Amino acid sequence: MSSSSPAVLTCKAAVAWGPGEPLVIEEVQVSPPQPMEIRIKVVCTSLCRSDVSAWETQAIFPRIFGHEASGIVESVGPGVTEFSEGDHVLTLFTGECKSCRQCISGKSNMCQVLGLERRGVMHSDQKTRFSIKDKPVYHYCAVSSFSQYTVVHSGCAVKVSLAVPLEKICLLSCGVAAGLGAAWNVADISEGSTVVIYGLGTVGLSVAQGAKVRGASQIIGVDINPEKGEIAKTFGITHFVNPKECNESIQQVVNRITDGGADYAFECIGDTGMITTALQSCCQGWGLTVTLGVPKVNPELKAHYGVFLSGRTLKGSLFGGWRPKSDLPSLVDMYTKKEIQIDEYITHNISFEDINQAFSLMKEGKCLRCVIHLSA
Repeated sequence: MSSSSPAVLTCKAAVAWGPGEPLVIEEVQVSPPQPMEIRIKVVCTSLCRSDVSAWETQAIFPRIFGHEASGIVESVGPGVTEFSEGDHVLTLFTGECKSCRQCISGKSNMCQVLGLERRGVMHSDQKTRFSIKDKPVYHYCAVSSFSQYTVVHSGCAVKVSLAVPLEKICLLSCGVAAGLGAAWNVADISEGSTVVIYGLGTVGLSVAQGAKVRGASQIIGVDINPEKGEIAKTFGITHFVNPKECNESIQQVVNRITDGGADYAFECIGDTGMITTALQSCCQGWGLTVTLGVPKVNPELKAHYGVFLSGRTLKGSLFGGWRPKSDLPSLVDMYTKKEIQIDEYITHNISFEDINQAFSLMKEGKCLRCVIHLSA
């Protein structure tokens, strides 16, 4: 197909018709890319916890979820010079325009133009590129990778080497990168320090990997799933704590293990109540808590002012502070050099037709990352 005249195409997509309802494989029409957009043939996509949370709680339907993905550029829209047909790419749920105040500051990855899209449409014209029988189907995070083809803004994709396995590096599109960045960019973990991580999913275990690479002396993992204990060791966890098996509060356990509180705490669950626990398990004077989780309910945070008066700090983290287009290539390079682990997070490989199985596995806590293989 010529990039100068791409046409509407029909493909299969997993469509969510209502909150919590099983996804349905439907034939959808995908519009051509508009100015500064590209259309991607999705090769692999992995299921992220935020997909599940949005599917269960949000009100925009019908919708195509998915945002952690890799694929091949099928066509480019007017004005796109950065990409060509056949390029391999990672999708980006938060983009980088490289020209707004935030992008040029060098201090932030919160792009004012291509930041998180919450209304189910494209950044450029507030319209959707998907339809079924001329009725709109809405986007998720301006990516919607649970479709054999999707359209994204060129600022919401990054080119990668043709030699890198797309079925592995799709995890860098969100979860693994978010955890590593929280450890390295947001917390800037120092050698010999102590770390506690609440929630040992892919993000939490990526924080653990980042802490291990930085030479942390103690990395405590907290999770109510006893099956996480053994696999956590693979990523650097030195102590595993199951709150259900403790006779004292978690913060007391952490304070005892670390002799007064951890240098760094990470909340990777999406539970605002757990943020207070994380703060209380940090040491006085310099303890830093980083929150990465996205709460489904009760988004307001409550904490006693005393935890801050004592010198503790709370920081938020979106995508680990990475500038997505500028920084992700370096992570891909680290993977090719075997400096970071990715393969070990992939617990299941699932066909597109079985996508609902991935949702079930994540809801039941029986997976880290399910990679879903699409074909067209």
